[in-house]
Amino acid sequence: MKKILLIGKFNTVVNETNQFLAKYFHVQLCSENAEVLEGMLKIVKPDLVVISLIGSYDIDTSIFFLLSDRYAHIPVLTIGTKEESGRFFKYYEETQFENLIRPVENSRIMEAVCRRLGLEEGIVEKEAEEAAKQCAGKKRILVVDDNGTALRTIKAMLEEKYEVAMAISGAQAMTSIGKKRPDLILLDYEMPVCDGKMTLEMIRAEEDLKNIPVVFLTAVNDRANIEAVLKLKPAGYFLKPPVKDRLIEEIDRILG
Repeated sequence: MKKILLIGKFNTVVNETNQFLAKYFHVQLCSENAEVLEGMLKIVKPDLVVISLIGSYDIDTSIFFLLSDRYAHIPVLTIGTKEESGRFFKYYEETQFENLIRPVENSRIMEAVCRRLGLEEGIVEKEAEEAAKQCAGKKRILVVDDNGTALRTIKAMLEEKYEVAMAISGAQAMTSIGKKRPDLILLDYEMPVCDGKMTLEMIRAEEDLKNIPVVFLTAVNDRANIEAVLKLKPAGYFLKPPVKDRLIEEIDRILG
């Protein structure tokens, strides 16, 4: 499946667009912040960027310069009302950007996405059906780590056996969980701003999420740090980088 990075305020419109596109593509949500976007571009390596302009009165306009200057090879599709879209046309660079005016049917969004990706709609729909069959019955693992290399490495370890989702922060982890509940979470303990402890507290504060098993990943191998991790009573913990066979064995044990 092709990968799409969906940028915008986390509102009803973005959620509906996400749910529709996620049937056919790997979609990762991202806030309209240039610094966050650049990190996501490096990690996700999307084939297409979709920007929702709904409620975009205070959008970080530097994202347009970032996309056109450093990621000109990635096509961009923006979706907004005529008024919202008009504010940003001056930032668009030649053929890299295309805009759809809302209200717009999902069929037109699909048509535009496939056109920008150089795909045939019928083939995309068929591949989505096959992918859904392959994922049926697979347990979903959410990997949370601010290090892109670590995310990609763990994903490569697990994706043959599990459905793997990724998040680069505690906030993105909560968004991903809201999108689709994972069966287990691999959570980096040392993250900036919202660390593993804070993220775990957010998860356990939600009645519907508190029983999701969380396995901590930590790069600090000293007694004080390990004791601090264990006090939080996770389902398990691993020193980074984890060994593939041991990690899969532990996940299987936890998931029964």
